[in-house]
Amino acid sequence: MITVHGLTKQYGAVRAVDDLTFDVLPGKVTGFLGPNGAGKSTTMRMVLGLDRPTRGRALVGGRPVAGMAEPLHAVGALLDAGAVHPGRSGRDHLRVAARTHGIPPRRVDEVVDQVGLGPAAKRRVRGYSLGMRQRLGIATALLGDPGVLLFDEPMNGLDLEGVRWIRALVRRLAGEGRTVLLSSHLMSEMEQTADHLVIIGRGRLIADASLADVVRGGAVGQRVRVRTPSAGLLADALRRRGLRVSPADDGDLLVDGAAAETVGDVALAAGAAVHRLAEERSSLEQVYLDLTDTDVEYRVADEPAAVRS
Repeated sequence: MITVHGLTKQYGAVRAVDDLTFDVLPGKVTGFLGPNGAGKSTTMRMVLGLDRPTRGRALVGGRPVAGMAEPLHAVGALLDAGAVHPGRSGRDHLRVAARTHGIPPRRVDEVVDQVGLGPAAKRRVRGYSLGMRQRLGIATALLGDPGVLLFDEPMNGLDLEGVRWIRALVRRLAGEGRTVLLSSHLMSEMEQTADHLVIIGRGRLIADASLADVVRGGAVGQRVRVRTPSAGLLADALRRRGLRVSPADDGDLLVDGAAAETVGDVALAAGAAVHRLAEERSSLEQVYLDLTDTDVEYRVADEPAAVRS
């Protein structure tokens, strides 16, 4: 697993990472979230031994990556899809990485097929699209068949098919018992992919919990929206059950902290017809925005009303 304890990184007067502590466990996809400038990439670089912490430690399998002789066997990473020699072919890039880590040449063919590069692996990287570079970076991360994988924005530049492929890939890797840390700004994809979330802002830990618990803790929580021609009658009956009821702008009733079955049962007992009944939950996007609102470093000022119109 990945262990981060008291991790701090200071650049002059700027503290990019501030006493950060969390674990990334095997067998699940851990989403790593935070606004731009929150310290996610710096944290990943320290986990990989590419940057030295000012204080604290970051370990993979109980060891610092910087001390490993052949780290690709233990941990694979995609941090920057552009960090590849443009004059080499994709296949040659993988061959060099394999040779320096004692990985058999046949593994290169396996990962080329696994990421779908196909004939493009024979072309020079300078002609690759961003999506193809992402696939090459993922192939490099998988080359040593590691038990730990870190992906920083792996869906950038991918088309819909590529995004769905990444989603399935990381789920499969975690299902094999590997440790997967995934950073992304695509909340909809994170909501479909992650089991656990680590959220940071300005280098500090904001949340470290399961996806379900993070979403459950949102402002909406569990809420039922009900449409009925007998709003007053149903609202009174629900309040007698100790439930909090408020009117929505469109005339529906919003019932907090109740399941749809409960609201339906109360409506039936009260003789109130129900035309619509649906459970609403906080989205990860809204919860994330609420949690990080005070930690956004780069924010666009509100436009004047005349400009917006």
